[in-house]
Amino acid sequence: MPILHGLVVAMAVLQCLLLVSTSAAAVASASLPPPVRCEAAGTMGGCTLTNAFGFFPDRSTCRAAAAAFPSSEAELLAVVASATASGTKMKAATRAFHSTTQLACPGLGDGGGLIISTSELRRVDVRVDAAGGRGEVTVEIGATLRELIDATAGAGLALPHAPDCLALTVGGMLSTGAHGSSLWGNGSALHEHVVGMRIVTPAPASEGYAKVRVLATGDPELDAAKVSLGVLGVISQVTLALQPMFKRSVTFRTRDDTDLPERAVAFGHEHEFADIVWYPGHRKAIYRIDDRLPTIDDASGKFLAAAADDNDSPKKKDGSLLALLPVDPVVGYQNHLQSSGRCSTGPDGAGEPAACAWDPRVSHSGDAGTSHLQAGISVPLSKAAAFIRDVQRLRDYLDRGAEAAHDGGGRILMRYVRASSALLGKPENSVEFDLTYYPRGELAEEVEQMALRKYGGLPHWGKNRNAAFEGAAGRYGRRAEAFMEVRGAYDPAGLFSSEWSDQVLGGGAGVSVVRDGCALEGLCVCSQDAHCAPDKGFLCRPGRVFKEARVCRRRDD
Repeated sequence: MPILHGLVVAMAVLQCLLLVSTSAAAVASASLPPPVRCEAAGTMGGCTLTNAFGFFPDRSTCRAAAAAFPSSEAELLAVVASATASGTKMKAATRAFHSTTQLACPGLGDGGGLIISTSELRRVDVRVDAAGGRGEVTVEIGATLRELIDATAGAGLALPHAPDCLALTVGGMLSTGAHGSSLWGNGSALHEHVVGMRIVTPAPASEGYAKVRVLATGDPELDAAKVSLGVLGVISQVTLALQPMFKRSVTFRTRDDTDLPERAVAFGHEHEFADIVWYPGHRKAIYRIDDRLPTIDDASGKFLAAAADDNDSPKKKDGSLLALLPVDPVVGYQNHLQSSGRCSTGPDGAGEPAACAWDPRVSHSGDAGTSHLQAGISVPLSKAAAFIRDVQRLRDYLDRGAEAAHDGGGRILMRYVRASSALLGKPENSVEFDLTYYPRGELAEEVEQMALRKYGGLPHWGKNRNAAFEGAAGRYGRRAEAFMEVRGAYDPAGLFSSEWSDQVLGGGAGVSVVRDGCALEGLCVCSQDAHCAPDKGFLCRPGRVFKEARVCRRRDD
């Protein structure tokens, strides 16, 4: 099974690549346009915001009247004050913008409002507690995960958990609740390690139209600000707790998925950095046995760092490092193992986003870039086994073997997320199921609806298409109400709100986009054949296993 053979190598050195593509095509690295682009000289000629994938799920374009690029908190304060005084809608945007959702689009995205880019807010200040061996890092919100990890490693310290991709920015990770995989300690989400925050919000005229709110551990409002969806204001900087540098040992084991429901629940408690990649169509699961080790002197960490950087390059083919990697285990320092994707920022980490082999905007040997869709839904750990069994039943019902890998259930990354005190974080220990698929098919539709509607799953704030967010805020209950109370206090005029955020948070019409073909695009759950593609033989039908689901199915299936 060559796809699984090559996958083990990719997982060992490049988790970020695994999440988005297993393409082996060679491409030439090139700089990519920044997310915020303005038509005229300066920033007042009309600006466009585009995410890293080059499109939003509903094919809309995000436009704003102007953009600002503050390089200090004082400049940021002045920008917010000016916009507040004029009643201008505004949103913060990162220089990476890897979210598929439109959280960073101001107002209706129709040419009004202001985009505040955080691309120039990138300072990192590490403080070491010599006596305790621990430390903290205060980082401006536009710094990337790579800049954060490299700076802390230079001081002999480590961020214990982080998402998988180095190109993400601190602001983007916090705003969307991004996470790695762990049920141990404080958990895998970046916001679980926040001990302080400075956030610029609107203010009345008597306070100069904007002010800096300083939050610290113990402040109840910090639980709202840690995962804010960008609707409270603009975070200027955040302080994170660090640990002494440590090593990890990683081993991958491939086994059939017969006992996956039971093993998946137990596995997250057995290993600190555990995750599982499941190929339902192949009936195989790859378990990442990943734990920290006492710090010892050997060359493994240096070797792994070199290997990961090499494999990030678009010049390398998937699996080309097979002969070089130790079979069992791989050992390295935390800063070399926790995340990858150095191709995205250039060799020194200071450049603008560059092209990686998985980037859909670059050419692959003359063909279009890799195309993929991704959904991320967390299911409570207590319900994960039953959900996995239902997915297996659906897979068995379709019984299409390897073909199922191309129908939405081909690759499912299972990560563990600990219950959070953040109001819009995970209310309970969960398993995040990240589905990567292209094209979207009935299996993907039924799996998503099953996770959300039958098992009470919650969509990742930075992923998913519109249909996944329908009714999501209601599943947070009182926590969502508490968040909205803080939102009302911080931004009473709703200047950092948008039509999209209002819909997601339950303050407006439903977030689904209902039109012909919307179900195949993930913008709605079909209720009539026109929402599929009847002219191509796709009709709206009940689910195979979850009968309450409504999916687009070929007429003759």
